[in-house]
Amino acid sequence: MSAAEEARELVPADVHARITAEADRIAGYGETAETLAPYPVNQATIGTWLDAMGYDNARFREGEAPPSMAQVWTMPGLGRKRSDDDPLHSMMGVLTAEGFTAVLGTNCEQTYERYLKVGEQPRVTTALESVVGPKATGMGVGYFVTSRNTWYVDREDGTSEKVATMLFRVLKFIPRTKAQS
Repeated sequence: MSAAEEARELVPADVHARITAEADRIAGYGETAETLAPYPVNQATIGTWLDAMGYDNARFREGEAPPSMAQVWTMPGLGRKRSDDDPLHSMMGVLTAEGFTAVLGTNCEQTYERYLKVGEQPRVTTALESVVGPKATGMGVGYFVTSRNTWYVDREDGTSEKVATMLFRVLKFIPRTKAQS
């Protein structure tokens, strides 16, 4: 049996139909979910991040943030909750409700337009890019969920400037049992 046939056999047609309908609905929102960084970009956080990563660069000790920190400023952290309209969180909830309870990060593609500067307060929008599946993998049968985050900084003239983007893909799956191996 091919992997595609196995996936179709393991996911009932009605479950697949519900998942794809919800994916279409959530993707239809576009970039409506938006989060403002709770704090402006600041040198103390940059320094702590550099120390934690074991990386040092004079440029990042003098007012600019490493580009790979874009996500740091808008992550919800331990005490904050994701917004109810967050597309990735919503899609993960749909898949969990349908029995796809395990998650595995697969890849992340980031693009940086420019470095953030101390004092700027970025915001991020999130959109559901795609849901592909079912796919049979070595981990189990599941769906690949891709979201797109875009970070912006508002300018003094009232316009917004895009500073970074990220495509984030995860596999949300039903773990393979020993009998299936």
